[in-house]
Amino acid sequence: MEATPDPTRRFSQRVENYVKYRPSYPVGVLELLVRECGLTTGSVVADLGSGTGLLTRLFLAHGNWVRGVEPNPEMRAAGERLLNPFPRFTSHPGTAEATGLPDASVDLVTGGQAFHWFDVTATQRECRRLLRPGGWVAWVWNQRQTAATPFLTDYERILREFSDDYRQVNHADTVTDTTLRTFFAGSWCSARFDNSQHFDLEGLLGRVLSSSYAPPAGHPNHIPFLAALRHCFDRHQRAGTVDFLYDTNVYYGQPADGK
Repeated sequence: MEATPDPTRRFSQRVENYVKYRPSYPVGVLELLVRECGLTTGSVVADLGSGTGLLTRLFLAHGNWVRGVEPNPEMRAAGERLLNPFPRFTSHPGTAEATGLPDASVDLVTGGQAFHWFDVTATQRECRRLLRPGGWVAWVWNQRQTAATPFLTDYERILREFSDDYRQVNHADTVTDTTLRTFFAGSWCSARFDNSQHFDLEGLLGRVLSSSYAPPAGHPNHIPFLAALRHCFDRHQRAGTVDFLYDTNVYYGQPADGK
């Protein structure tokens, strides 16, 4: 298990792999928010749990002002370095529940791969405070497909066998209709997009070690975990690569009024 239970610290030792091997987000996500939520180049976005900037970059490339809010110092520093070329980006050391941003200062609140770490009620209250009238919230995940191919089935089995807390932190298990209903007061929309990555062995190991549930160096499961992954790669690789397939899921709406 991680050395610290604090979710804001879980990725401190995983930043390099996170930067190199985590998937980006399809441009269809941006197009959806333009079409459905009235996003324009003049919209101000608050990206909660902005991390290294994978989702933030999508909005910056669109021309938006983006306030990245990230509690983890190592992840925040990586995001600041990688997003330095974008003058419309500002970085803030806050949390989803207490961003430190001004009242009614943004048009869209987003979170990529992050909402399952948040306190739902406190984040809902903070989003209402941040949003201008008519503002929207969009939570986005790259959800790895777990049984679409023999490789993905085998990979999922290995995670469940060797990770102490995979089930506890896997957002597919922790974000439910009940959670979304609580946040959005029962009214939200969703969309799905295809996404994928292709890894050689080094990339596969880097991708899994970027995950907070991967047994770290020094953990008794670390070495057998990596051995199982190498064996899995050898068994399923084609022309030296394996494919990660994702459903990119977007849940969007307006937060409950708190009454």
